[in-house]
Amino acid sequence: MRTNIVLDDELVEEAFKFAGNIRTKRELIRVALQEFVHNRKRKNLRDLRGKISFRENYDYKSMREGR
Repeated sequence: MRTNIVLDDELVEEAFKFAGNIRTKRELIRVALQEFVHNRKRKNLRDLRGKISFRENYDYKSMREGR
């Protein structure tokens, strides 16, 4: 979808400082939108409290160690 928008120049310059190898505003906006959507999709862990039940023999420590 093609659109024209007015961007805050200072905010764009600051975003480029964090952008690594991104060189164009178009790519910067694409990545920013992807991160925005990804963050909004992520559930707040506090919302999940009490809603997840684990098997009795679930051993999270062994999973951390790669067993």
